[in-house]
Amino acid sequence: MRLPADGALTADLMTTHFGTGALGLYAISLSLYVWYLYFKKRLIGRAATLFLAGGIVLQYFALLERSRWLQSVPYEDLYGSMSLFGWLLAVTYLGLEIFHRHRSVGPFVLPFVLLLSLLASFAPAAAPAFPPAHGPLFALHVTLNILAYAAFALSFVLSVIYLLQNRLLRHHRLGTMFWQLPALEVLERMSRSSVIVGMVSLGVGMVLGFVWASRIRGQFWNADAKEIVTLVIFAAYASYVWLGRTSAWRGARASRLCVLNFIFVIFSYTVVNLFLSRYHRYF
Repeated sequence: MRLPADGALTADLMTTHFGTGALGLYAISLSLYVWYLYFKKRLIGRAATLFLAGGIVLQYFALLERSRWLQSVPYEDLYGSMSLFGWLLAVTYLGLEIFHRHRSVGPFVLPFVLLLSLLASFAPAAAPAFPPAHGPLFALHVTLNILAYAAFALSFVLSVIYLLQNRLLRHHRLGTMFWQLPALEVLERMSRSSVIVGMVSLGVGMVLGFVWASRIRGQFWNADAKEIVTLVIFAAYASYVWLGRTSAWRGARASRLCVLNFIFVIFSYTVVNLFLSRYHRYF
C-alpha cells in the first residue's frame, strides 16, 4: 500500500528539506573542526560537536520521513542506503569522540560523512519497483550491518591517520598539525574500539539475517555471495583483534591490516550488492 500522491510528495519534500539542512550543518561542523585542529580553542571544538549533533538529528528526520513514504525501511534503494551509511558514520564518530574525548579526528571523518550524504542526494529517490521487505527483525538486521560498515569505515580513517602520522614521525617531518592530532597510542585505541563496535554489530546482524532468511526461505544458509563475503569480513576483523593482542601485531602493522580489511567492506557494499548477490540489494 502506498501513500496518496500528495502525501508522497509532501514526504519527499520533507526528506529533501531535512537532508539539505543536515548537509549544511555537517559543512559548518567540518569548518569548525578544521578551525579547532589548528587553533585548539575549546569553544570552537564544542561548537563543532554541537553542529555535528544537529546534522545527525536532521538527517534522522530525513530518514524517518523517507521510511514513512515507503512504509518500510528507508534503505531499500541506493539513496536511502548511502544516507543511512553516512548518518551512522556520523553517529559512530560522535560516540567515539565523546568516549575518548578527542576532537582532532573530526576534520578527517566529516568529509566522508559529507560525501556519502551528497552522493545520496544525487541518487534517484524512487520507491522500489517490487514490494519491500518488512518486519522489525529485517530492519534491525540491515541497520546493524550498515552500522558495522560505518564503524569499519571509521577504523579505516583512524588507521590511515596513524600510518601517516607514524611515517612523519619516522622521517622527522613534524609540522604544526602533527602536534594537534591524538598520540599514536590513542589513535590505535580508538581504531580498536571502532572495530569492536563493528564486529558486535555485524555478528548480531548476521544472526538476525540468518533467522530472517530461515523464516522467509526455509533455511538459515543460502550460500548467497553476500553471506559468504560477510563471513569473510567478520573473520578478517576477528583476526585483526586477535593478532592485536600480541606486541608484534600492534602499531603500524595492525593499522595496515585494518586498511586492508576495509577493502573487503567496500567490495561487499558495492560489487557484491550490485552484481553478485541474488537477494541483497543495498545493504
